[in-house]
Amino acid sequence: MSSIAGFASSFITFTVVLFVFLVGVLFVYLIAIYFIDRTQTEHTVRRNYPVIGRFRYIFEHLGEFFRQYFFAMDREEMPFNRAQRSWVYRAAKDIDSTVAFGSTRDLRPEGTVMFVNSAFPPLTDESLPPKPIVVGDGFCANPFTSSALVNISGMSFGAISKPAVLALSHGAKKAGCWMNTGEGGLSQYHLEGGCDIVFQIGTGKFGVRDEFGGLSEEKLKGIAGHDVVKMFEIKLSQGAKPGKGGMLPGAKVTKEIANIRGLEVGQDAISPNRHHELENNEDLLNMIQRVRRVTDKPTGFKAVISSMAWLDDLFELINRRGLDAAPDFITVDSCDGGTGAAPMSLMDDMGLPVKESLPMLIDKLNEYGLRERIKVNVSGKMINPTEVAWALCMGTDFVSTARGPMFALGCIQALQCNKNTCPTGITTHDKDLQKGLVVASKQKRVANYIKNLEKEIRIIANSCGVRRPRDLNRTHARVVVSHGRSKTLAELYPEISKD
Repeated sequence: MSSIAGFASSFITFTVVLFVFLVGVLFVYLIAIYFIDRTQTEHTVRRNYPVIGRFRYIFEHLGEFFRQYFFAMDREEMPFNRAQRSWVYRAAKDIDSTVAFGSTRDLRPEGTVMFVNSAFPPLTDESLPPKPIVVGDGFCANPFTSSALVNISGMSFGAISKPAVLALSHGAKKAGCWMNTGEGGLSQYHLEGGCDIVFQIGTGKFGVRDEFGGLSEEKLKGIAGHDVVKMFEIKLSQGAKPGKGGMLPGAKVTKEIANIRGLEVGQDAISPNRHHELENNEDLLNMIQRVRRVTDKPTGFKAVISSMAWLDDLFELINRRGLDAAPDFITVDSCDGGTGAAPMSLMDDMGLPVKESLPMLIDKLNEYGLRERIKVNVSGKMINPTEVAWALCMGTDFVSTARGPMFALGCIQALQCNKNTCPTGITTHDKDLQKGLVVASKQKRVANYIKNLEKEIRIIANSCGVRRPRDLNRTHARVVVSHGRSKTLAELYPEISKD
């Protein structure tokens, strides 16, 4: 007993001494911080309120998370509110996505989309899967056929982590959709899942650049040699930062990423704001034809579209040069699009939202008689069934989403994508943070999300009276315009056909 009492006495004494020591260290630290804050001249709040002024920055940071969980209503947050994210989480987990008691969505604001239900919808067992669409048929040796409605939009290896790429690749294979590489090049992790791949050629030409930063036909052939690489997409601009190239901070450029991109470890990967060789529409069509000739695979481009005049010039040129000069597809991105890093002035104020740019593109293609030749893919905040069904009503062939699959991977909208500190391991190369992203589990969630998204799109289509989602048209959706009244998309955007 005496030994136990002695040990207890020693332990208490040690604890007390340690506590006093730590209090002393804390006191000295606070004194030092006080003098630092009082004498520095950079921050007014810290100079006037030493020590306690620092709590402002802590609360400001924590506010991002507290607003999300405690203060914001289900439909208030940006860029995605809780209702939108919750639907994706449930779809990814393949659990019941029904809700009770009534909608929390305010149907009064202008721009609100509502679908027109049919009095006599087809029976559930009469619903049909999407018809396959062929891209590049008759214009390249290896056209691509896909029936997928929703696909995974461009996210570069580098911007997202190795386990994230692996989970997306395997998930896309299970869901039967394609995956876009983003502008960071093709990695072994894109290939591992065996899904269909769209290789994106960004302004930095990462993965297919020669020693001078131009396009290497030899490397292009090497990429095209992979059977799973089905199409090539020339990136002109991206929704969240039109006029600005990709921005990957040096902290995220590891040895592996540097090898793929042709950079130095730790070097910032800043892409030019446009392709050096593209100064006009002639150059664009020449590059499309060059890539298609080298790869023998469908080739198109991605762009934020804000100008009818540009489309007029481009489509007139295509008709003069012939259909061989046309892109096989166009991906139209929205100013609603996402990114890991962009200047706020571009993210907030540059480009048009997809609700304006998509009908503009479709109508111009019809006007110039190019709609059958050029397929349309749309991206930009397309994570829920409503947005996708609206885009199908407008006439798109495909929809691509990046942030939907990111939520399926476990993204909590922490807004840390550009800091290499993503708490869910998706956009960080910190091995400790990546441990939370288990590929075997998350690939199933990605596949579930894509499949359940398409399932609910079919439900909307059937409720509108059509058997296939791509049979939706502009008469099937209405938009609130003013005073709570709505008009059909057909009234707002009358179909245009070539004279």
